[in-house]
Amino acid sequence: MTEKGGMTMFKRILFPTDFSDVSNKALGYIKQLKTDGAVELIVLHVIDERSFHAIEAYSSRNAVKLEMEITAGVEKELRLIEEQMEHAGFVVKTILQTGIPVREILRIEKEEDVSVIVIGSHGKSNLEEMFMGSVSEKVARKCTKPILIIKR
Repeated sequence: MTEKGGMTMFKRILFPTDFSDVSNKALGYIKQLKTDGAVELIVLHVIDERSFHAIEAYSSRNAVKLEMEITAGVEKELRLIEEQMEHAGFVVKTILQTGIPVREILRIEKEEDVSVIVIGSHGKSNLEEMFMGSVSEKVARKCTKPILIIKR
């Protein structure tokens, strides 16, 4: 999609991912945007801080140790996406945050001044989404930039 004068409309893409199947499917759409002139890709993963509060409250497991294990796994997943998308020709920046996913996605949208958000429609936590609404739905309602929601 381009504007008049050949200027690329979707130059800088924000891709929030939870590494689910639908998030991986979104990578194919992002690659298609590359052929339309997209240059930069910001890959964002937010570790939901509320899950750590639950672990601390209801488990005898060491939350700090668990957080380190989760972070190491997430960093590995982010590197794989980074390598794949650099190979596809993107300039890639990865961001790992701990917080509330919707808030962090909206904050990064503004801070990084992205052109478009590409996000999967449903992530890994289907039970939570039944009660709370999906992250993608909340982002779509509150974001200021165009959003491409990839369905399963």
